[in-house]
Amino acid sequence: MNLNAKSFLSLDVGQQSYGYFSLAEAAKTYGKLDHLPISIKILLENLLRFEDGKTITPEDIQNIVDGKKQEIAFRPARVLMQDFTGVPGVVDLAAMRAAVAELGDNPEKINPLTPVDLVIDHSVMVDEYASEAAFQKNVDIEMQRNGERYTFLRWGQQAFNNFSVVPPGTGICHQVNLEYLAQSVWSQEVDGKTVIYPDTLVGTDSHTTMINGLGVLGWGVGGIEAEAAMLGQPISMLLPDVVGFKLLGSLPEGITATDLVLTVTQMLRQHGVVGKFVEFYGPGLAELPLADRATLANMAPEYGATCGFFPVDQVTLDYLKLTGRDPAVIARVESYCKIQGLWHNPDVEPNFSSSLQLDLSSVEPSLAGPKRPQDRVPLSQVKNTFQQLLSEQIAVSDADQDLQAEGGAQAATGSELEEGAVVIAAITSCTNTSNPSVMLAAGLVAKKAVELGIQVQPWVKTSLAPGSKVVTNYLAAAGLDTYLDQLGFNLVGYGCTTCIGNSGPLDPKIEKALVEQQLTVASVLSGNRNFEGRIHPLVKTNWLASPPLVVAYALAGNISLDISQEPLGYNPEGKAVYLKDVWPSNAEIAQATSHVTSQMFQKEYAAVFDGDASWQNIQIPQDKTYTWPESSYIKHPPFFTGLTREPAPIKDIDNAALLAILGDSVTTDHISPAGGIKPSSPAGRYLQELGIDIADFNSYGSRRGNHEVMMRGTFANVRIKNEMLDGIEGGETRHYPSGEQLAIYDAAMRYLEEDRPLVVVAGKEYGTGSSRDWAAKGTLLLGVRAVIAESYERIHRSNLMGMGVLPLEFVEGQNRQTLKLDGTESFSISGLNQLEAGQLISLTLTRNNGTVETLNARCRIDTSNELDYYRHGGILHYVLRKLINQ
Repeated sequence: MNLNAKSFLSLDVGQQSYGYFSLAEAAKTYGKLDHLPISIKILLENLLRFEDGKTITPEDIQNIVDGKKQEIAFRPARVLMQDFTGVPGVVDLAAMRAAVAELGDNPEKINPLTPVDLVIDHSVMVDEYASEAAFQKNVDIEMQRNGERYTFLRWGQQAFNNFSVVPPGTGICHQVNLEYLAQSVWSQEVDGKTVIYPDTLVGTDSHTTMINGLGVLGWGVGGIEAEAAMLGQPISMLLPDVVGFKLLGSLPEGITATDLVLTVTQMLRQHGVVGKFVEFYGPGLAELPLADRATLANMAPEYGATCGFFPVDQVTLDYLKLTGRDPAVIARVESYCKIQGLWHNPDVEPNFSSSLQLDLSSVEPSLAGPKRPQDRVPLSQVKNTFQQLLSEQIAVSDADQDLQAEGGAQAATGSELEEGAVVIAAITSCTNTSNPSVMLAAGLVAKKAVELGIQVQPWVKTSLAPGSKVVTNYLAAAGLDTYLDQLGFNLVGYGCTTCIGNSGPLDPKIEKALVEQQLTVASVLSGNRNFEGRIHPLVKTNWLASPPLVVAYALAGNISLDISQEPLGYNPEGKAVYLKDVWPSNAEIAQATSHVTSQMFQKEYAAVFDGDASWQNIQIPQDKTYTWPESSYIKHPPFFTGLTREPAPIKDIDNAALLAILGDSVTTDHISPAGGIKPSSPAGRYLQELGIDIADFNSYGSRRGNHEVMMRGTFANVRIKNEMLDGIEGGETRHYPSGEQLAIYDAAMRYLEEDRPLVVVAGKEYGTGSSRDWAAKGTLLLGVRAVIAESYERIHRSNLMGMGVLPLEFVEGQNRQTLKLDGTESFSISGLNQLEAGQLISLTLTRNNGTVETLNARCRIDTSNELDYYRHGGILHYVLRKLINQ
């Protein structure tokens, strides 16, 4: 920061004096800023603060004011991680230290320069449920399963500066961020002065966007990119378009924030916002509680935007007060945002790239399904949608199942199951459990159901997994926890659980029936993702719904019932009970929310970093470089093996074989799946060779610190469809020239022995979904040098580039289908050492009959900074060399 800059001024708030970089002062040089969206003003302040004439110039700032498209260098105030993506991040940092030591340099040069918070929230699974003992049993199982990972994270906590860990059993990272970590306006001591600026961040989870509900600009990046940000590197990005979303009116009686977010997600997907900012504005903002805003911001990855931003206003301040933030912080947020022009004014309409609007009063009860969050279905049409799916036989056939099954607390017989049976009903995910109104509404539905004498169907696996301990505080204070317990929605853990695929096993009789009868059944969850194969490998349709609707469908027991009209169930006297009989009024929900107090937040977050006795008793090594003990969870990765101080020239890609041909909307769940590990898969075979029992496999996500497991899991999803094979699902391919069908990993290893590079071809929206760095790391370790797709989701494209895999895009009118690719072809790409960002390059396609064709593809290395990273073999190699060569 240049504290001598003309724009650096003082701001007194109460008794405290702050320094800040004034946008009003900058406007005297660069011109009026009133027309800019507030999210762009935040980026502008960031550049103003770090303007150095080199990485950021006055011309860069002027271009932003003038709205010119250009590359900018964004430096977030902090980095947020969860444990699935955080563990490999810390593994990489440890490996970088080892590489520096091997070069004879000081390993402590590798240290986070930007504050990092890692929240352990992705590891708990729903093994036990529907009992008072479920929470403690799941915690105990989690600690036993993940002891090696947690020892490693405890080591990282003491080995690295600026690195904090929130222990397991505390909450979900985005909810902890919203309720405690975020400040809306950040402060830092620089040269004896307290400098304040907008709180900004990047996170290793795509739902980092949730924090935009609090006026904090942030989004998900790949773990690789986040590690570079930790190490002081700016995030290189193109100045985004900003789509304005105007909100009018207010939500009608009986409509939840979940209904609203599913409506907005569908609208924005249809509008097209991939790679863009969305900024909400208008008079309707005042009618939205901050928790509703956070729900909308959370789902930005589902509507495809980089973020969904809400400016700071009085609602923001009220929430900061409710959640127990320091009054001095709240005062500086108000003063700073108002003086900087970052305060929301409903009468001002900035110059957006495009805009659309929604009258909140038009929102209707909705779900999303059966496999995409943007596919909103009105509640009244869910039955028809499901029945049409059955009649058209859209539901895919089951892959061969040999997953180990363990029993839960409820009992059911497979003979009770029918098509459409709801076998999982989960109140889960940061999206909704951060919202008191929908959580208390679920409790009220449970209360009315119990009082009216109806119960959850016995084949439904029920669970309650809030994102923070505050939720169970206010459910208890409102007297609603006992009713949820009576319906089987007992607390199972504080973490992501079912939303990320940690739904745990179904009752063995249920699993047996699903396999034998090939039934198409359902899960209903209050989550944000419902992709194929994600929630449970035997559950073919998955439906996103509000927490009260999750309870309602657990009572009904079947997705093919029209619960808007048909009974949820019958009481002991045979009287029908309908949804309208159990649905709470807005007045009842408002009365229940009066039990949410500031003292609850202060109590639960007073010791947020402490953890329980089992966490505190973990014995950790004291070395500053990790000693890599024998472990099936944490393994020294090969990314920096043989690192030199200067990069070697990039080799051209010659005679590359096709590893897979994939269709549209292939997600990072398909590429690098979370969830269970099949014993017959390459990863399952590897673990068994290590002597690990099938019952102790844990999940792919929990083993992200072991590259041997993760590279074997790459492209191993049970639902992935490789078009090189007709009608076959799962991670299989054909090896050529032999034509033999093999697991993708096994084929890749054979190509490696043959010293043959690989290419993956895909359709539109390649890499949709969570910010899984292993989707790129695994791709690299399999020997893939380039991916050629019709289009990419933002984070995965960045991750591929960040690992040194070349992302290419077919030119318009050309794709795998027009080229009639079948997998027998080979590709060659030359001139890579002279590559330029965004250039059109030629590829040589050689067919099996010897025919040679030349085709063009767009290089999706988008900026000059990204090109530097690619030339070094990836972001981390670039950063490491920069640190040791300083």
